[in-house]
Amino acid sequence: MNLELKNKVAVVSGSTGGIGFGIATALAAEGAHVVVTGRTELRIAQALDRIKQQVKDATLLGVGADLGTAHGVKTLLEQVPRTDILVNNLGVFEIKSFMEITDADWLRLFEVNVLSGVRLSRGYLPGMVKDNWGRIIFVSSESGQQVPSEMIHYGVTKTAQIALARGLAEAVTGTGVTVNSVLAGPTASEGVLDLIENITKTEGISIADFERQFFTKARPTSLLKRFEMIEEVAAVVAFIASPRAIVINGAAVRAEGGIIRSIF
Repeated sequence: MNLELKNKVAVVSGSTGGIGFGIATALAAEGAHVVVTGRTELRIAQALDRIKQQVKDATLLGVGADLGTAHGVKTLLEQVPRTDILVNNLGVFEIKSFMEITDADWLRLFEVNVLSGVRLSRGYLPGMVKDNWGRIIFVSSESGQQVPSEMIHYGVTKTAQIALARGLAEAVTGTGVTVNSVLAGPTASEGVLDLIENITKTEGISIADFERQFFTKARPTSLLKRFEMIEEVAAVVAFIASPRAIVINGAAVRAEGGIIRSIF
């Protein structure tokens, strides 16, 4: 299917690795002009090289900025003042019991996971409305609907993203701009794989055994029964970013492998 994204400008926050990198690659493969963002020039250069290895004719721009800060967002907006597609992917997570989560932890996760998307959307949305076309997508999580007890602060930020996407969609009713969130499930991203490797070494079990135990105990409602691949989530985001997905708006699109049992 041609997603009709050729020459569309796409900004993907936090795209030097993980799901963000997969999304940037998928959009580049569809002909979009992709802006890859990260905090270090080295990581950006490595990401650009990797994308070009997969997509030979990719049109790419790398911007170094910490988008978890107001200054970093300002830096990006100065270098890339408009975009057709904004994917708010930047996010951090940590496993921590509720009683150990400090105010600083709460503030850090909200600034990175929520305020980065708020600031970027505030910067790019007026231009989209003026052009009467645009896509804003928040990469949320099933944790936004089924908040995990082992990282409540993370789950709450993902709930906030879902609410933010719906509110922004309401704010641009009747325009050619859509705003959605995508609820990814547990995904085999770099950060998750690093965490799994540490756990398996400590517990003396294989990665396959860990995966089996995780989906038996921690996410027993999963229908997929395995970690999602980055490319699988990226494909969903690329479609929602396309002109073909105009009827998907204000939605929390579930791409979580069936973990959420509710049919509504």
